Amino acid sequence: MEQFAVIGLGNFGFFLAKKLHELGKEVVAIDKDKDKIQAIKDFSAQAVLADATDKEVLEAIGIKDFDAVFVTAGGKMDISILTTFYLKELGVKKIIVKAISIEHAMILERVGAHKVIFPERDMAYNLAISVTETNIIESFFLGEDYSIIEIITPAPFIGKKLKELNLIQKYKIQVIAIKDGLKSKTNIIPGGNYELQSTDFLIIIGENENLKKFEEAIFNT
Repeated sequence: MEQFAVIGLGNFGFFLAKKLHELGKEVVAIDKDKDKIQAIKDFSAQAVLADATDKEVLEAIGIKDFDAVFVTAGGKMDISILTTFYLKELGVKKIIVKAISIEHAMILERVGAHKVIFPERDMAYNLAISVTETNIIESFFLGEDYSIIEIITPAPFIGKKLKELNLIQKYKIQVIAIKDGLKSKTNIIPGGNYELQSTDFLIIIGENENLKKFEEAIFNT
């Protein structure tokens, strides 16, 4: 069974640990707040009341053997930076850290973070897109420049094969999956001969600028 540690049980850390637990993963939750440890006990294999900036504590937990460690400590940058540094020194295979600013992210990467995330920023961007772009059913923000969007098949595309649309050459975007609205099935990386139906939903990846140009060209004509 995969084993994960979540360090810092604010709202994001708590729900992350809870979801990993619900997905059947072994989760060790770590925080120095007794109330937060009590709240997570039923949603983790082990809830540890400890200060994660203590290298000896991390070593005693056997942190280097975890598949991944999430550092989701709140607003104090020094805590996440020091914790990340120790995790790197202890040889953790995958360190994923929540950042609160670009400068914070740069420091985290310097001291050993394998991946830095901005959950509040990404959620805000996704929400902004979903409420302002009426043709987009769902969107997923991938950093500063890329997104994944889900749209219903545009009327001009119905009955055409993917290769006829030539989306990669025309718009520099790619259909990575097609959901069948009737059969509740998903075709991952569909071939060029796939013929689009009116009940299909397209899941598309691309640079934000190119996705915007595509939307304007297809839906504003």
